[in-house]
Amino acid sequence: QLQLVESGGGSVQPGGSLRLSCAASGFTLDYYDISWFRQAPGKQRELVVGITNGGSTSYVDSVKGRFTISRDNAKNTVYLQMNSPKPEDTAVYYCYANERPAYGSNRYWGQGTQVTVSS
Repeated sequence: QLQLVESGGGSVQPGGSLRLSCAASGFTLDYYDISWFRQAPGKQRELVVGITNGGSTSYVDSVKGRFTISRDNAKNTVYLQMNSPKPEDTAVYYCYANERPAYGSNRYWGQGTQVTVSS
């Protein structure tokens, strides 16, 4: 079965840390750019961070310096390290895999994992 599975969500206090994982099953992430999106209640889904298959990263301004995206192709997994989270980071986080055009046009979404930042 071809799918992305997120894990690591939960409740965290402001200023704490949390690491989300996005593991691919049934396909290799080597040829995919990976992004993390989030959706808070009553808001549209927004792009938070991304990493290309070559390892280049990009971040939305609101998380720069606090969140770090990384990938371990040997484990077929992408991570989102969330440091010093804020209550406004509370959302369902989704990972998204977009195959590089040179290799194909497949796209996959994970099922989402809830992150709640509260004291």
